[in-house]
Amino acid sequence: MGFLERWRPSRELDRFRSEFDDMLERFGFDRDWFGRLPFDREFFGERESAGARPAIESFIQDSKFVVRTDLPGIDPKDVDIKVLAGVLTIKGHREDKRETKKADFFRREIRYGSFERSIPLPQGIKAEDLKATYHDGVLELTAPMPKEAAPKQVKIQVEAPKAGTEKKSEAV
Repeated sequence: MGFLERWRPSRELDRFRSEFDDMLERFGFDRDWFGRLPFDREFFGERESAGARPAIESFIQDSKFVVRTDLPGIDPKDVDIKVLAGVLTIKGHREDKRETKKADFFRREIRYGSFERSIPLPQGIKAEDLKATYHDGVLELTAPMPKEAAPKQVKIQVEAPKAGTEKKSEAV
């Protein structure tokens, strides 16, 4: 039997976002669409620190697999990169360095606290082959793309129907 927990709507939204993002990724769409909506923990009256979802992109360039994520203002020492069961996870923390914690903000869009992003690696990419660089607030990971995992282009040959084999539509 499980423990009772306080229900938090934002946790349900996080779960929905994760499941929906996974489905979108399978169809090749942007995973982070939900993060642009105004639903966060403060929207639901929850004051705990919200986990940020930094922007991320992955692609193949010059036979290399490349992952980039924007981490402006974050010390590279505060970033942890792991690969487990073919899933790359980037974790870290951004501290709020202001002297006073209470201020009258007109707008507050910069997120502080922990962040985490995970993406599946293409088959054949080895964790030990990943190389990381950090420049101007952008973390870039690269690894050689195995030849067997490289995308292949297949031409589809389209033929015109042969005479006499066309179906005739009948009126009902």
